[in-house]
Amino acid sequence: MFRRRESVPFSFVAEADRFRSNVTPPPRERPSLSEKAGRALTGLVVVAGLVGSLLFGLPALGPEQSPQHSQQTEAAHGR
Repeated sequence: MFRRRESVPFSFVAEADRFRSNVTPPPRERPSLSEKAGRALTGLVVVAGLVGSLLFGLPALGPEQSPQHSQQTEAAHGR
């Protein structure tokens, strides 16, 4: 048996493309000078931290150089 199809009104889908809301968001307040300075200082601290971690971390990531003195025990020398 086949079902009888009922028409579904899809006019609301077509209207959704041209629908405009009449609700407007409140205007954004401009940040004050102290807020701008705080954001800039925070960004500067983050960037300085990243640069500092790279400067201190790169020598540890570099290829190992031959040690100038090996840490051998007296037992290894046969004493």
